Amino acid sequence: MGKYYLESNFLSIKKSIPKNIKILIVSKNQNIYSINKLYNLGHRDFGENYVQEMKKKYNYLPKNIRWHMIGKIQKNKLKYIIPFVHLIHSIQKIEHIEIINKISKKLNKISYCLLQIKICYDKSGITMEQAIKILDYSKNMNNIQIIGLMGMASINNKKSIINKEFFSLYKLYNNFKTIYGHTVLSIGMSKDYLLAIKNGSTIVRLGSIIFGHRNNLI
Repeated sequence: MGKYYLESNFLSIKKSIPKNIKILIVSKNQNIYSINKLYNLGHRDFGENYVQEMKKKYNYLPKNIRWHMIGKIQKNKLKYIIPFVHLIHSIQKIEHIEIINKISKKLNKISYCLLQIKICYDKSGITMEQAIKILDYSKNMNNIQIIGLMGMASINNKKSIINKEFFSLYKLYNNFKTIYGHTVLSIGMSKDYLLAIKNGSTIVRLGSIIFGHRNNLI
């Protein structure tokens, strides 16, 4: 897509939502040129689903970009992104935090993560009970911090259903905020980000509403 298309979409969305809501641009399968256009508008937060793609873009693009891992955890490839990743959104296992903490300790850094909670039948995630086990287990780890929750609504187009899903996670987030000091709630994508904001989202993950159709990587 052309420069004007990206500019108008991004700036229009940015203007329309509260300033305290972080826009995470989902750059999966998008080319370097398009990402750079948004970077030149002052945007710094980009999300990727795959380790290889994130690492490749990291090598090509400015180093002050804040990269977010939003896809399924590939535990054997975490070592490639831990040195530079800003936030991992999709933790679902104790094994994940063990690996991240171990790698981060070697790098003398703290890695920040979110737990992916299941709020609908057709998306992955963990239960509240599983989340508590992971949070309690991580208390003795010095090189990882779990700072919030992430969730994905169902593919259902009924606003009432999506609103119910988001609200269920918002309630859990508020509970965990009191107990564990959480500060981040990552919910809302291109089709439902306005509902997510009404339900307390602090980060919305936007891709197609900004880019339109996917482009080639480079």
